Amino acid sequence: MIEILQLPLGPLQTNCYLATCTETMETAVIDPSWNGRSIAALASERGYIITHILLTHAHFDHVGGLAELEAETNAPIYIHPDAVEMLAHAPEAAASFNMTLPTPPKATNMLTEGDVITVGQLKFEVLFTPGHAPGHVSFYVREHNVVFDGDVLFQRSIGRTDFPGCDHPTLMRSIREKLLVLPDETAVLSGHGPTTTIGQEKAWNPFLQ
Repeated sequence: MIEILQLPLGPLQTNCYLATCTETMETAVIDPSWNGRSIAALASERGYIITHILLTHAHFDHVGGLAELEAETNAPIYIHPDAVEMLAHAPEAAASFNMTLPTPPKATNMLTEGDVITVGQLKFEVLFTPGHAPGHVSFYVREHNVVFDGDVLFQRSIGRTDFPGCDHPTLMRSIREKLLVLPDETAVLSGHGPTTTIGQEKAWNPFLQ
């Protein structure tokens, strides 16, 4: 079984997720957005063993806690190659918003479409979903009908495309070809805001009508 904790962290209340295999207590941290030490401490309190750090993309508000979390856990960091440069420049991006970010560690593992990351008995399928940011990916746990989609699709909204490296047609193609083809009951756990489902967004999201 899977146990999921949603932690809105940092000045932009960016969702960090702890996805745990309850059989082994192995845990993937998805987008350590802020307060890496607190993420590690919470995991320890609950008996979780952080074995993977998975990045949907490298906007600074999604990696603000990466340096501290990696230092606390020494867990490998997974990222798409197209997001590596943005990760390296995350502190400068944060500074442009008058925020301070420690230099993030380099990723240890590169992701590509179709990869399957195994965490305990959980399998995270990698979906390449660019448009909001270079190298953006989503993580689909098919057996449990859940997708961690970063900043691609939100409840009644979609990811912004007014930042450098964004592209609106590419984002819409990612949504339609990678997310909307998933079963309607699939839970969508986004980088900001509440959980929704694919079916609800098909029916009610004004950007998809």
